[in-house]
Amino acid sequence: MGTELKKKYGLVTAICMVVGIVIGSGVFFKAQDVLNYTQGNMPLGILAWVIGGIVIVVCSYNFSTLANKYEKVNGLVDYAEATMGKKYAYMLGWFATTIYYPGMTSVLAWVSARYTLVLFGNNDITGGLCLALACFYLCLSYAINTLSPKLAGKFQVGATAVKLVPLVLMAIVGTIVGISNGNTSAAFETWHKVEETGIGSPLFAAVVATAFAYEGWIIATSINAELKNSKKNLPIALVVGSIIIVAVYIFYYIGLAGAAEIPVLMQDGATKGFLNIFGNVGGAALNAMIVVSCLGTLNGLMVASTRSLYSLSARDQGPAIKIFKEVSEHTNMPTNASVFGLLVCGAWLFYFYGANLWGNPETGKPLFGMFSFDSSELPIITIYAFYIPIFFMHMIKSRKEGFIKNVLMPIIGIVASLFMIFAAVYAHGITKYQAAQAAGEFSFPVLFYLIVFVVIMIIGACFYKKEKK
Repeated sequence: MGTELKKKYGLVTAICMVVGIVIGSGVFFKAQDVLNYTQGNMPLGILAWVIGGIVIVVCSYNFSTLANKYEKVNGLVDYAEATMGKKYAYMLGWFATTIYYPGMTSVLAWVSARYTLVLFGNNDITGGLCLALACFYLCLSYAINTLSPKLAGKFQVGATAVKLVPLVLMAIVGTIVGISNGNTSAAFETWHKVEETGIGSPLFAAVVATAFAYEGWIIATSINAELKNSKKNLPIALVVGSIIIVAVYIFYYIGLAGAAEIPVLMQDGATKGFLNIFGNVGGAALNAMIVVSCLGTLNGLMVASTRSLYSLSARDQGPAIKIFKEVSEHTNMPTNASVFGLLVCGAWLFYFYGANLWGNPETGKPLFGMFSFDSSELPIITIYAFYIPIFFMHMIKSRKEGFIKNVLMPIIGIVASLFMIFAAVYAHGITKYQAAQAAGEFSFPVLFYLIVFVVIMIIGACFYKKEKK
């Protein structure tokens, strides 16, 4: 057994990793959420996409600056170690290994299954069949990444090309059709029709919804040890990939407004828009591409999940170091760490299903009661909180190397991160708490997510190995 990962990915794969991980299911089903949160207000929805886009471009630019300087095993953990020290890097790596990566991966497995069933006319997205298919997709993605990482990289490139087709077509054709039938102009006349539901709450909720659609770009840094000339290629991939994503999302959202009337899209989502524009056959073909798109995103997330624990073990940290540090000489993959990654993904899939999809037949309440929260969005609170000290210490250590790159951009990154944390707390905490109070109940998902987060982090801290003096 070897203990080092080989350089096997190029710049194109890295860009496709950024674009491919981010562009997937989120833009398709979160577009409907954005419309509902903004009460069909098209300009406000576009503003939410723009704000979310600015956040990821700013953050990716800051991490691209760090990528120019540091390279070890896992980009995000490397940057945390270089700026904040080994213990902070370990805790961030533990969070990514046990919450962030597997939480998002599990949701993508379910979403991939959901769109597959819809493609074949089955709209039961909460039933056992959907859950079983999600488990199969999770195992399939794991098998491809573990047995043939090169094949996983090629699939990532191919899936990225496929997933851009429905988005670009809807952006172009939907806009042209919308201008001719008046849907686009009608959509942009909805600015004044939004009813206030709280100070900024429609916008904050919409921004948080876009955050899930935008999340995942940082995962591309997990392959920096396997990326050729990573100090040059990874920064390019982060910035170029992020800009491509923001442009595609905004133009797709505008095109979607031309495909159907806003109330129809709010109720039926993107599928109705594709059917209206491209007919049953064309709509089915494009929906099939959406399934491939979701699977491509799932593949990219699995790339990170199967490598995350290895990045800690390679630093001689975490549980069972010798076991999880092993790399197969045949596949050049950390096989044992990959098995752990699959196990944690499966656990989060079970949680997501019980907390968000399953309802008690008698009470209608979720399986985990008050500890039921949206595991696709709430980890945003803590991942952006982890970014803030990294940006701050990067600014302190590199402030003499250039004002814009090493002072101004980290400050903007800190402000952007604080905004995302506030928006997530407001949308999932304060707003839902007020709604529950009005109904005579108690619900504060942010609080119970943070309790789960603290417990998992305490467990991780128990495995931290202090350096010998």
